[in-house]
Amino acid sequence: MEHEVRPSMATTRRHATATALAAAARPCAAPHADSFLGILIEVFARVVAALALGVFAYAAYLQWRLDPSRITLILLAVSTTLTVGLSLFAEPPKKRDWSPLALFFSVGGTFYYLVFQLTASRQLLPEAAGAAIQLIGLFWQLFAKVSLRKSFGILPANRGIVSRGAYRFVRHPMYLGYLIIDAGFLLTNFSARNLIAVALQIGLQLGRIRREERLLSEDAAYRAYRRSVRYRVIPGLF
Repeated sequence: MEHEVRPSMATTRRHATATALAAAARPCAAPHADSFLGILIEVFARVVAALALGVFAYAAYLQWRLDPSRITLILLAVSTTLTVGLSLFAEPPKKRDWSPLALFFSVGGTFYYLVFQLTASRQLLPEAAGAAIQLIGLFWQLFAKVSLRKSFGILPANRGIVSRGAYRFVRHPMYLGYLIIDAGFLLTNFSARNLIAVALQIGLQLGRIRREERLLSEDAAYRAYRRSVRYRVIPGLF
């Protein structure tokens, strides 16, 4: 007598979980950049980004007015303005990764600055020392952005392979600049909330790098570039 073999409840759950994770990681079909829907999404995203930046910059300005010696606060606002501001004028790419995971890492990794506590808090380093660290990060960030030119955006996309300038040393130099700037701010404005913000930034950028490299590695030119430039963010380490 034959018996029907049915999968156990645990097996069914594992299969469902694996299917859901695969769906989240799979690149989603997206509207073409030149279509009406594509233009509408692009305009909406840029308006939201501009509003978020405006709110943050104004809040930072109000805190700076209370204590004009807080140079690190101004430098954090300048770095954020450069990052988000340039994305507002970037050319839309023809191919993007619209998967839920890519959206999560990219949007979170861009707007994590909204988590920062801007009010004065404990100083582990003098203000001038923190500002000096931030300036190093800011100059490196500018170097990376100049190297990238118009190939800049929030979502993972192939905007052309860049191997000049800062990209001769690491594959994602801009993220190194963000990390240095945030470290300078954290050391002169230490709090549990700011520590969480920096930890959040690191985790999100790691996920973002993985998504970007997955998309870019479809291009043979990027695979060759990856072989010639070994490290992603920190030379000799990662």
